[in-house]
Amino acid sequence: MNAADKTGAEEDALAEAYERALALEKAGDGAAAAAWAEVLALDAADPGGAALRLAALRAGPLPDRAPAAYVATLFDQHAEVFDGILVDQLEYGAPLLARERVQAKGLGPFGRMLDLGCGTGLAAEAFEDMTGARTGVDLAPGMIEIADEKELYDELFVGDAVGFLEAARGAWDLIVATDTLPYLGDVAPLFRGVAAQAAPGALFVFSTETLPEAAIAGKGWVVTPHQRFAHPRGALETLLTTLGFQVLEATSIMVRRESGAPIDGHLFLARAPG
Repeated sequence: MNAADKTGAEEDALAEAYERALALEKAGDGAAAAAWAEVLALDAADPGGAALRLAALRAGPLPDRAPAAYVATLFDQHAEVFDGILVDQLEYGAPLLARERVQAKGLGPFGRMLDLGCGTGLAAEAFEDMTGARTGVDLAPGMIEIADEKELYDELFVGDAVGFLEAARGAWDLIVATDTLPYLGDVAPLFRGVAAQAAPGALFVFSTETLPEAAIAGKGWVVTPHQRFAHPRGALETLLTTLGFQVLEATSIMVRRESGAPIDGHLFLARAPG
């Protein structure tokens, strides 16, 4: 059921169920899992991310990605204040770190840049003077509107990164995906799409979140307590190598802060086949 199809009573019931589940989870109540299952049953599109919360509580199956409705809702709600929250409050700096590492390796300039999960355009700001043309893709229309206002992109598309790559007919010299993998569990379709759409020898730059080895060892991905996906470095390196990429470096970084605590991750630079 889409939000537009809901009656007022259905919307109220969903909102009430969501708030109840959230309160139970914050209180550490064991009934939270059943409450989140009720939220998911009320709306299978899952704009509240109930499936992710169930997985984080180890009370539901491990999803292979965050629900599209959840990602779009989450980011559209914060579009107007996104840069201030993410950069100033949460100390997110992956795009600038990416630029620093690219320059440190003596790479660039680049002709065409593809920004997957572009948000408000932070990566385009970081690489503006190193790229000739820029294309951005994001699931959240509100984020695309903000990015468009900055006049940094030659093209902007509302849509799913994997779907865009499957339909695109481009040969990009720089493909960036900062803060995109935390909303994807199974990244193989994304990596395959990047390999298919990259120009020979193009640079693929992306950031990830991770967890302590004991929490993530032996797994391709897990859902963190913050309802995002964490990936082990080794599994990503193996996948990249299998697809023909050359991993230039995988740098340990602090991706952002969450409730004041640092969130660890990696920043990858990989050379596409060819």
